[in-house]
Amino acid sequence: MNALEIEQAVSDLALQAFDRVEFPYAFLQAFGNKDTTLKRLRSGATNKSDLGGVLQTGNIHLVVCELGEVTATLAALKASPATARAKAKFILATDGETLEAEALDSGETVACAYPDVPDHFGFFLPLAGISTVQQIRESSFDIRATSRLNRLYVELLKDNPDWGAADRRHEMNHFMARLIFCFFAEDTDIFHGSGLFTTDLRAAHDRNDELLERIYIGRRFKNDTERLEKLFELYTKMTAAGAKRPSVSPRKHGKGTDNNVGMDL
Repeated sequence: MNALEIEQAVSDLALQAFDRVEFPYAFLQAFGNKDTTLKRLRSGATNKSDLGGVLQTGNIHLVVCELGEVTATLAALKASPATARAKAKFILATDGETLEAEALDSGETVACAYPDVPDHFGFFLPLAGISTVQQIRESSFDIRATSRLNRLYVELLKDNPDWGAADRRHEMNHFMARLIFCFFAEDTDIFHGSGLFTTDLRAAHDRNDELLERIYIGRRFKNDTERLEKLFELYTKMTAAGAKRPSVSPRKHGKGTDNNVGMDL
């Protein structure tokens, strides 16, 4: 698994209803652990936790604890003889509302609301055998944005397969490049005001709008009313598709931060 796939898996996990029994295995699966590995942990054949959690030798010792016991549980994980014997790289405790973790080799820690775990997926990349550098750790939001751009590209082509043809692929690639330009450019001061770069940014936005409208109706929208009608049509289609999927109970606590790029039509 690469960083984009892991980000998606962790995001999906955070959106699902919290399952106290399944969380440790779902978390490990998100970082690339195979079903056979998880099966051995479930059976107890390789799980040597002394705290009623899940301990993967050489990787992580994690426990799902009672509400309000996260900090105390993390301390117990750190003091656990089993953690030391297994040479775990990470310890993690969560009660489904908050999550705390520590990288034992560096002493770095994470403490966040459970729904915000995807914002820190880069912290745990060594669990997937990915040697991280500081730039990757500091670019979690950029990786999340890239992941969403990739899914947008896939969804656009799924709904509009004609745009995947060779003669249109160049235009689609330019569209994605402009989206990246617009997304990151707006975080910089050089685009404030009315200078050359601002003009370029507005032009890029306009070209993106024009191409999306061509994809969905074959021309520019006549007005905002027509544009809103199409958006509501797409929203109805999206929610209808979601209703057909296996039901997932909504979370009762913590909204978390939605770091979507903001381009989901």
